[in-house]
Amino acid sequence: MENWDEIRTAYQVARLGTVSGAAEVLGVHHATVIRHIDALEKRLGVKLFQRHARGYTATESGRDLLAVAQTTEEQFAHLASRIKGQGETVSGELVVTSIAGIADLLTPVMVSFQDKWPEVRVRFLTDMRLFRLDYGEAHVAIRAGNGPEEPDNVVQPLARMQAGLYGSRAYVERHGKPASEADFVGHRFVCTDADATRAPFHRWLRATVPPEQIVYAATEPAALEEAVRQGAGLGFIMTLRAAEDPDLVEILPPRPEWDSALRIVTHVDLHRTRKVQAFLTHLKEAAKSWKFCT
Repeated sequence: MENWDEIRTAYQVARLGTVSGAAEVLGVHHATVIRHIDALEKRLGVKLFQRHARGYTATESGRDLLAVAQTTEEQFAHLASRIKGQGETVSGELVVTSIAGIADLLTPVMVSFQDKWPEVRVRFLTDMRLFRLDYGEAHVAIRAGNGPEEPDNVVQPLARMQAGLYGSRAYVERHGKPASEADFVGHRFVCTDADATRAPFHRWLRATVPPEQIVYAATEPAALEEAVRQGAGLGFIMTLRAAEDPDLVEILPPRPEWDSALRIVTHVDLHRTRKVQAFLTHLKEAAKSWKFCT
């Protein structure tokens, strides 16, 4: 494509969803953004966006083009970071991605980091998929388990989160409290719907309980926790959250084999940049105060 400005404009519109947002980020007039989009669509002969009252949504063709644009944009940014090296300032965009369900732990960390470095703009991304650090999709990833990583990724331990098996008081009053897994017969359970789960406690539950006793399944951790609180069945909850809810009854206490290992993953090209190092230092220090983590 002979006009990178148009592709870059389309990328920002897709990322932000509005012409005004893209114009602000790019430092141009909103009419310039519209002109770039129209010209790019005309040149390609396809619609890249669906226009609606709330803004712009990328079409399938738009998503294909913008995946390439995002990679190129991030690679240019990473190149600039490497060139500037240790002389760069702690400012600009910081993209952090994590597993779902720990936003209440990470959000205060990122906000306090911004208090210290007010020129930093944070983007916090969660998804079922793993974000590709080598494609520039994030600066820092918080991941669970000990899964394989790309050879150019730097992996560091962060914390181990403890989990126990809980039920609501209403459930225990209605169905009784099993003394051990030997008493699980006749009980109802809440578990993840993902067969390839990385959570060791969910793998244990699936191996211990017959499938017909898992009566409520979901992919979102918050949905599983709420189902336990509402009395749908017995299920695993992080001890740091269960301790705050007097209506939860501990069925089985945490076991080391149920711990979820959280790790920090960064790409080698950005790992030693000043901004990433500043955030890693801040994150590790904050993690020391997380209760019920080891």
